[in-house]
Amino acid sequence: MNYPKFALSLRLDKTIFYMAQFESKLMTADQAVKLVKSGDNIFVQGSSSIPEALIAALARRGDELENVTLYNAFAMGRRVSPLCDLSLKDSFLIDSFFVSNAVRSWVNAGYATTTPRFFGQVPQLFREGSIKLDVAFVNCSTPDENGYVSFGVSADLTPSAVEVAKLIIAQINPQMPFTYGDSVIHTSRLDAMVMVDDPLAETGNLQPTEREIAIGRHVAALVPDGAVLQIGVGSIPNAILHALGDHRHLGIHTEALTEGMVDLIRSGVVDNSRKQVEPGLSVASLALGTRRLYDFMDHNRSILMRDIAWVNDPFVIAQNQNMVAINSCLEIDLSGQVCADSIGTRIYSGVGGQQDFVYGSSRSDGGQSFIVMLSTTSRGESKIKPVLTPGAGVVTTRFQTNWVVTEHGAVNLRGRNMIDRARMLISIAAPEFREELDRAAFEMLGYAYRRWHSFT
Repeated sequence: MNYPKFALSLRLDKTIFYMAQFESKLMTADQAVKLVKSGDNIFVQGSSSIPEALIAALARRGDELENVTLYNAFAMGRRVSPLCDLSLKDSFLIDSFFVSNAVRSWVNAGYATTTPRFFGQVPQLFREGSIKLDVAFVNCSTPDENGYVSFGVSADLTPSAVEVAKLIIAQINPQMPFTYGDSVIHTSRLDAMVMVDDPLAETGNLQPTEREIAIGRHVAALVPDGAVLQIGVGSIPNAILHALGDHRHLGIHTEALTEGMVDLIRSGVVDNSRKQVEPGLSVASLALGTRRLYDFMDHNRSILMRDIAWVNDPFVIAQNQNMVAINSCLEIDLSGQVCADSIGTRIYSGVGGQQDFVYGSSRSDGGQSFIVMLSTTSRGESKIKPVLTPGAGVVTTRFQTNWVVTEHGAVNLRGRNMIDRARMLISIAAPEFREELDRAAFEMLGYAYRRWHSFT
């Protein structure tokens, strides 16, 4: 294209201005974290994009700082955080809304803590000032020709954090994909920039087992064409996505964009044509996968990354017809109470968006929700229990549980009484535990359960 001379001059002037502004804010990680003061509250970006160079530099300042609190959420680290060190226990307090692998042992050792909160409601804490943020650590793409960078794989809490933080310190990382939506910010709003070339965290081998493939088939048989999907991360979700390969006109409105969705989008199974919210676009708030997923997202305008407060709003979710929410759990009791965040009193993760999508799908015209799990743990214990392990947190209440699926089948608890629930859940438990569970149900539910048995 031939531009008029004055237009070329304006474009050149603008480019020179952005370059000068950009270069004036460049510094090393150690220089950037000098902006942090004792007593500061820091937001740390999550998903697969923890700004690890900044965290490492902050740890090196540990003997200069005290009472610095770091807030993080749903994340996958490439390593245990360097802040999880006994020598730093009085310098930094990690406060997690969703306990990641990078800090899990530190939380359960009693040196860090967690704040219970629905993921979609965390931005409210920042915006209303219940949690005052002094600094935001973010991990961004390289800038485009207009000086904009992208949070890439992690919108989620980041838009709300950068709105309110007094200082924004960014890693500028060519390995971060450029995505669109609420994930874009101009470099003029960044206070310090650190150039890194740091790989994003990647999920490991998520090849499903035969048992997980069976779960995938059970769920896929109940998902209609035209459904809008929310689905979690892991080998079971990947098995479900693979089993949906013969479906048509699926849509995506999900907290996490995952590896298995790439094939469904490329094959045309996901075309987002029947969505009511952002039709034609795959909507997500964060992404977890491999480099293949991140490359697929880069400059892909069919993917819209939005603030978690909007993506996980049950009343936004409910506007999509045939909304299907698929989530996992750690255990479930015979009444249908679902624990997904702790193993007894030991915090394992967090509530995430499970409750938001369970509730949102229940209000959707034709909506369904699924809790999926293997029937036994890696130690061979039943995940279906008479009552939850003492100290276990209830993420999805028995009043909300819809479908429960194991490798042994799928049962729909919606509208079922306590007797039916126990009977149905026992039917999809591992066979070696069914008699034991049946006896427990007798003891808990009494004559009514015994009477039901006498007629079956």
